[in-house]
Amino acid sequence: MTRGRLAVHGHFYQPSRIDPWTGVVPPEKSAAPFHDWNARVDAECYRPNAERGNLAGMSWDLGPTLGGWLSREDPTTLAAFSAAAARGNAMAQAFNHTILPLASAADRRTEIRWGLREFEIRFGVRARGLWLPETAVDLSTLRLAAREGVAYTILAPWQAADMGIDTRRPYRVELGSGQSITVVFFDSGLSAAASFEPEATSDADRFARERVGPRLVGARLADGRPPLALIATDGELYGHHQQFRDLFLQRLLVPDPSTPDRGFDVVALADVIANPSDGNLPVVRISERTSWSCHHGIARWWTECPDAVDGRWKGPLRAALERLAGGIDVATETAFAQLPGAPDPWAARDRWVDVIVGATDAHTFAADRLPSSATETDRSRFAGFLEAERWRLAMFASDGWFWDDPVRTETRQVMRAAARAARLIDGLAGTSLERRLVEDLGLFTSPSTGQSGAEIYRTALADVGQPPPSDLPTA
Repeated sequence: MTRGRLAVHGHFYQPSRIDPWTGVVPPEKSAAPFHDWNARVDAECYRPNAERGNLAGMSWDLGPTLGGWLSREDPTTLAAFSAAAARGNAMAQAFNHTILPLASAADRRTEIRWGLREFEIRFGVRARGLWLPETAVDLSTLRLAAREGVAYTILAPWQAADMGIDTRRPYRVELGSGQSITVVFFDSGLSAAASFEPEATSDADRFARERVGPRLVGARLADGRPPLALIATDGELYGHHQQFRDLFLQRLLVPDPSTPDRGFDVVALADVIANPSDGNLPVVRISERTSWSCHHGIARWWTECPDAVDGRWKGPLRAALERLAGGIDVATETAFAQLPGAPDPWAARDRWVDVIVGATDAHTFAADRLPSSATETDRSRFAGFLEAERWRLAMFASDGWFWDDPVRTETRQVMRAAARAARLIDGLAGTSLERRLVEDLGLFTSPSTGQSGAEIYRTALADVGQPPPSDLPTA
């Protein structure tokens, strides 16, 4: 009898909380007694799972913004992630947790390239898999990922356009021009039980016997492949969202030797995707512009999704930031055309991640890409515009739209990223992008407080000691 296989994937991610001007995470009172939420979740989840060896037995992706924080604040825990990544069971993640189907083709490419490059620099190996933020997907995104060498990704079963798929096996999505990518659909029942039924995860042996076993034991696929059950959840589930679930995970991954044989093996997802280009995999079509956390496709991040009590602010916020992004891009293209050698701004932006993660410094990066005739001023402008592009990408982090109200810290953080990008460009190019941004933000209000987006923006800046827009000189 072919033994079934269980794989557990943890999506480890925290949004960027750093002050865009200082690079330091400000204190967050709501995380007390810890300095900030990164520190609290680390103590409750990342560090315990690392210490228990869980990272080596599961599959996972580690958000670049979280990886950067761990490198500064808890390198010991990051070292455990690195050791597990060397085993091949880790996936990369698009860098800023942007909803990729809502981004331009150039932005999607940069986010994917940054995520893959950050993974390579951080862990010393090239990632074969890529976690799509919120598993938000469309064919264009998959094509871009495949062109960058991505072999597989994870989706929710309701993201398949074909009815009645069997999630116990991988599938192949045809992308045209001879390209394809492997997709593994997680088991929705097991994943939901692990995420939202605390009683289900109070006993790992019972969970294996009563929940996993019926999906795998005695089962066999028609083509003779061993069946797979994939549990995919937020990694923070194991110790932060549910206390002591790091212990549950440890027991589920490595049962006590005295435990009776469960009838299935625990494997890393990478072991299941041993041959991702296998032409024998059945073909599946995906449902365009869908995700794992919105019942209305990807509406949660750009419009009045019914999942929010009042989401009228979401569309105007995205429109304001997209208008700002357009202004930043035009200013960047204009400035680069005037630099010695007229470098390609988008090729340079795709590599700027090396500076962000500390693999090189801005001066060296600029010197390597500009001709010897370039002056120090040229190199400074080159780096300044790319730094503005960094924050212009960061302002589209999905967290800014996920919740019900723009007064939340996540939306204030994307506003701070927008302010940093706009002020850099205004200073470099003499534009008035921030002034226009504030006007656009004034077109929506908070459902709970009635504050306008412009007022929230000013408060968000004041929280990190930045002057309000009215204090800026007129361009």
